[in-house]
Amino acid sequence: MDGILLLNKPKGMTSHDCVFKVRKLVKMKKVGHTGTLDPDVSGVLPICLGRATKIVEYVTAANKTYEGEVTLGFSTTTEDSSGEKVDEKRVDKEITINEVSNVFRALTGEIIQTPPMYSAVKVNGKRLYEYARQGMVIERPSRKITIHKLELLSEIQKENDTLSFRFRVTCSKGTYVRTLAVQIGEKLGYPSHMSDLKRTTSGDFTLDQCLTLEEVENSVQNGTIENHLLSIEDALSHLRKVIINDKVAEKVKNGAVLPVPRELSNIQVGEPFTTQYMGEILAIYQRHPDKPQLIKPIKVLVNNQELK
Repeated sequence: MDGILLLNKPKGMTSHDCVFKVRKLVKMKKVGHTGTLDPDVSGVLPICLGRATKIVEYVTAANKTYEGEVTLGFSTTTEDSSGEKVDEKRVDKEITINEVSNVFRALTGEIIQTPPMYSAVKVNGKRLYEYARQGMVIERPSRKITIHKLELLSEIQKENDTLSFRFRVTCSKGTYVRTLAVQIGEKLGYPSHMSDLKRTTSGDFTLDQCLTLEEVENSVQNGTIENHLLSIEDALSHLRKVIINDKVAEKVKNGAVLPVPRELSNIQVGEPFTTQYMGEILAIYQRHPDKPQLIKPIKVLVNNQELK
């Protein structure tokens, strides 16, 4: 089986847990996800099977959409509801929809974020969450991310000393929505955290295309799992392609450096494209960085050794 399984990840499982579960269900070793979702987050998690594990970085979407909830009144170590309380401030005044909307507008566009301590970002060869688990807080590099759209989805709910509201955000790769929830609270004058989150889209993949783990298990048992896989060709349809003949196909399978195809004479250095034979993608190529008249393979997906 080669392709992408769109999983509706449940809350309470890590992305690695989901990969382990799918690996056991489909009885395959080559299984990998295309981008971590925190244990508290549910929603779209594309999982690559077989040869599709070679294209993970090309399936990882630039933009994603989430629906979540911000709670004002206290912040946590993890910036979500699973962490311990860090700072607390009773919400003792009314916050209006207009005030929230103004904050959302201020946070739309290119903004700066500092990754949370409980994250997989590496600093000095070590992941931040490893430092955090030792009780350490270290300096970490800020990054520019883009909030394309941020909108309010609910009324503002007051409960005891806290206040909550739901939102939808479409953002660039690398955005920490947990951190965005903290930034929203800061602009409203209160410590805050992300109390709920669901990823509803990842690039062109949507939640209604996804299977639950139970549905995956049922489809494996009744032999229909392959019907639910997105093909490698569909997953890479956003890349330019060149159709090749059988002679060139043999060279591609061997990872050959080739002349630039006429139809891709304007291809830029670093721009990936696919080589296809009989409707199947054999490899991903790009223009040679030192010899612009040639193309070189980045990933060979089908080689002669595999076909023996």
